[in-house]
Amino acid sequence: MSTTPIGPSDASVSPRYAGIATFARLPRLEDVDHADIVVVGVPFDSGVSYRPGARFGPAHVREASRLLRPYNPAQDVEPFSTQQIADAGDIAANPFDIAEAVKQIEEAATHLGAGDTRLLTIGGDHTIALPLLRAVTKKTGPVAVLHFDAHLDTWDTYFGAPVTHGTPFRRASEEGLIDLEASLHIGIRGPLYSQQDLTDDARLGFAVIAAHEFETAGLAKVIERMLARLGDRPVYVSVDIDVLDPAYAPGTGTPEAGGLTSREILAIIRALRGVKIVGADVVEVAPAYDHAQITAVAASHVAYEILSAMTPRLDRTGI
Repeated sequence: MSTTPIGPSDASVSPRYAGIATFARLPRLEDVDHADIVVVGVPFDSGVSYRPGARFGPAHVREASRLLRPYNPAQDVEPFSTQQIADAGDIAANPFDIAEAVKQIEEAATHLGAGDTRLLTIGGDHTIALPLLRAVTKKTGPVAVLHFDAHLDTWDTYFGAPVTHGTPFRRASEEGLIDLEASLHIGIRGPLYSQQDLTDDARLGFAVIAAHEFETAGLAKVIERMLARLGDRPVYVSVDIDVLDPAYAPGTGTPEAGGLTSREILAIIRALRGVKIVGADVVEVAPAYDHAQITAVAASHVAYEILSAMTPRLDRTGI
């Protein structure tokens, strides 16, 4: 096969609404000889604590991604032309056994991300971040986790269960997977169980930029603080779509008022160009609560901006 990257199918030859829905109409993994970045779905939501349905998120986001185009003017990159990106389909995970599902996700992510290949994963609920971090840190060591979410996801257990969508980053911290000096939550808001939640979160290695600080500090200051916190560490980006206000992402399991706008999160992710992103996920899209693909459109653009931020920067001579 050619070493020239194979990009999205040509929308002037085959309409966007026709054919199998891969992410951004990219080639399937089996149709390319290698992949620099693999987009993979994890249709798993057995770890949710409130509204279910994120198991249907990968297919929903792929459908909404049909309108994405090859050139990103905001980042001035063509993410599909300078690297090979392919869609690997979905990782099958046991819906009745969380421990078994987590093991299956870790094994599949380790295989798909072998060598220099990086993963962008579409969930599924946030439980999947734990096995994804286990997989990527086998190559990188501890990573700075940049976590966009309304919720901390560093709680201990739910009903005695240690692995749910509210606990992945506590488990990751306890297992030594995260950089305790560089990890960060962005967009946190809403009521907590007690002040101890924040104390525990700081002990587990996270700083917090809360949603209300976008008003008081402004977007530029938020970006400045984020980049200073991350430094030059390897970064894993984890986006729970409920970081957005329900006006921009109604299709999710645990919505909270007062969230980010779509414009704000896209601007923040664009600021990650130059950051060493070693992997990423976009999770908690639940299509049963989505209207007119509002949430899926936002999620597909978030994923596209992450891919663009992961793209090598070449000058116009190609050097």
